Amino acid sequence: MLATDKHAGKDLAGQLVNEYFSVKDNDLVVGGRTVRSLAEEFGTPLYIYDAAIMRRCFAQLKAALAGFAEIYFSIKANPNPAVAALFVQQGAGIEIASAGEYERARRAGAKPQNILFAGPGKRDDELEHVIRGGIGEIHLESFEEIDRVEAIAARHGKTVAVAIRINPVASAQGGAMRMGGKPSPFGFDEEQIGDVLAALAGKTHLDLAGLHLFAGTQILEAETLLTQWKHGLDLSARIARDSGRTLRSIDLGGGLGIPYYAGDRTLDLDALRKGLPPLIAMKAADPLLQGARVIVEPGRYLAGPGGLYVARVVASKMSRGSRFIVTDGGMHHHLAASGNLGQVMKRDYPIVAPARMTEPRAETCSIVGPLCTPLDTLARKVDMPKLQAGDLIAILQSGAYGLSASPVDFLGHPAPAEVLVDDGKASVIRERENFAPAD
Repeated sequence: MLATDKHAGKDLAGQLVNEYFSVKDNDLVVGGRTVRSLAEEFGTPLYIYDAAIMRRCFAQLKAALAGFAEIYFSIKANPNPAVAALFVQQGAGIEIASAGEYERARRAGAKPQNILFAGPGKRDDELEHVIRGGIGEIHLESFEEIDRVEAIAARHGKTVAVAIRINPVASAQGGAMRMGGKPSPFGFDEEQIGDVLAALAGKTHLDLAGLHLFAGTQILEAETLLTQWKHGLDLSARIARDSGRTLRSIDLGGGLGIPYYAGDRTLDLDALRKGLPPLIAMKAADPLLQGARVIVEPGRYLAGPGGLYVARVVASKMSRGSRFIVTDGGMHHHLAASGNLGQVMKRDYPIVAPARMTEPRAETCSIVGPLCTPLDTLARKVDMPKLQAGDLIAILQSGAYGLSASPVDFLGHPAPAEVLVDDGKASVIRERENFAPAD
């Protein structure tokens, strides 16, 4: 428990520290190392990933879904091969959205048959690459793509397993970012299923294996997920019946959320587990679905809680009565934390001073980065200790949609190192960039 008890357990940062990390003296401890020591060793800005937390998230979700679904890691959440390898080693497959992610998945140890390829704009060279190298399934998202995958597969003399990605009706959507129930570039509208099956009927090099449904993301309510998953099973039964095929896979997508903002609740895995028996029974009762494996493909739920983004304070200044803490890190490394990765409402991620954990949060301030834009704001009005140059800040819940989802080259600041900490041992999994001298 944090010493500043009036905050611990009441604000999200305190709750997360108590759940995932520990505090020794005045320091935040991650994976057996203090953040202060890691910042001194590897410099700032810095991404730190705790391997044990990521394994724990995987194990808890696997236990909740036992008897119902397999887990695939959506590598877009964190494409560092060392992070993906943690989940592959626990038995996860990998969901990709590009040939670049395919290669990262392979470097992480994923077998080709355990990789799924989704995405609305797959290029021919990408399709060539994965078909040549081997792929578990390609998830079809347009009629043009049906024709292109058929042609490429025929050219290589291969039969490719495919699934139909469905944009569901509005009643099946949910989450902070709704992916279904409206006009969308993702997948086929549910109303088009008959036309899609007709288009596939004459394709001799495409093997219809199943369905892919992704209705929303950042879902924090178990009931929303269960409703979506039931709809996915209903659609799978319809596709199997109308195509006369026994399906082999039912990909129910990801979308499992984690708390980022004050008032967010943690996804209740126990409620999710208790809601699964009717879905398990429903699948078991349909001869066309009995042999199909069910897949869920979370990203942020697995990787998010184990990551921190650490920056060092370079200045503390007042402007017209407001305190600004200026750091060496910002939106160029962590766009999501700045609120500029699709958020409508700009709200603060949970943030702490990792080398001053037991001190009172006596000052309200804004925390900004080094970029020449007011968008480079990491916290707008946050209570912190009285920070000064040389102090550290750490943004929690940063293991997903961090560095790779950010405009790293904006203004030419060097990219930070990424460090994986496992039982006290810290390994650099992405080298810190340095200034390149002019010729």
